[in-house]
Amino acid sequence: MTRTEILDHGTRVLTAPGAAFGTDALLLARFARPRRDERALDLCSGCGIVALCWHDAGHRGPCTAVELDPAASALCAAAVRQNGAGHIEPLCADVRGFCRAGPQQGRYDFAACNPPYFTAGPRSPDPVRAAARHADTCTLADAVGAAARALREGGRFVLCHRPDQLAEVLCALRAARLEPKRLAFARQRPGSVPWLFVVEAQKGRRPGLKLEPDLLVEAGAARYGTQKGENEDGTV
Repeated sequence: MTRTEILDHGTRVLTAPGAAFGTDALLLARFARPRRDERALDLCSGCGIVALCWHDAGHRGPCTAVELDPAASALCAAAVRQNGAGHIEPLCADVRGFCRAGPQQGRYDFAACNPPYFTAGPRSPDPVRAAARHADTCTLADAVGAAARALREGGRFVLCHRPDQLAEVLCALRAARLEPKRLAFARQRPGSVPWLFVVEAQKGRRPGLKLEPDLLVEAGAARYGTQKGENEDGTV
């Protein structure tokens, strides 16, 4: 069953079982955004939540939303039509092959990725849910490599991940010439253990990392719109 979530300025996001979004995607989309007319890239876009959050905040430049799962990419395409957000191009494709060659390399000003986090541990019996959570089809290196190929010099990349992977993420970014510039931890409340971090890097820039204030969920860091779910026909 398709459901609709309404963002702060009325943008509609379509979700379904196996193609929903979480707090991490909202924090990612808000931590850093493309400027209004910049060319943007949403990697591992799922239902398109990050690209649609940018649209809701005023982004109107070209935006490519890359997602491997056809059903999730189709939801993004439907939401693009409903919102009249023709500047967003849903692309059902494998991140691992994106921007390997051709004119797309170095074309983008801004990129984001909410990648699968897990390399081990319990797996969902649902292959779609398993692919969204486990890094079988998109490793950290795959995500960082795609962003590095796609971005112009000075272009920005924002990524969220689990705190126990912080060292690996920072090393992977630097190895790809994506210099970490801003970092924030997400916590449920002040003093609680962080469960996520968000980092913004810039391609080909000098070292210099700034630690930003914590993103506090209970203070409303991930709150949005009416938070009303409704059925595909518009009924609650």
